[in-house]
Amino acid sequence: MKRNTHPRYGPVIFRDNATGDQFLTRSTLTSEETAELNGVSYPLIRMDISSASHPYWTGRSREIDTEGRIERFRRRYQRGIK
Repeated sequence: MKRNTHPRYGPVIFRDNATGDQFLTRSTLTSEETAELNGVSYPLIRMDISSASHPYWTGRSREIDTEGRIERFRRRYQRGIK
């Protein structure tokens, strides 16, 4: 078996940018940025969304309507049906 063909699999911290929650797990991802947990420094991987902030997992759904886009879509759709 060849040496050094597989990526290093080690502990990393995943941080949810939306909530600040951190998850310590193992991954092949690496990062120059580090975070400390229980006195040990680990590579830090930042995420935009995780189970801590995703509406499906949190049970909180939200509808973002910027500039009435949903209403504008509904008006256009109704014109096409008639």
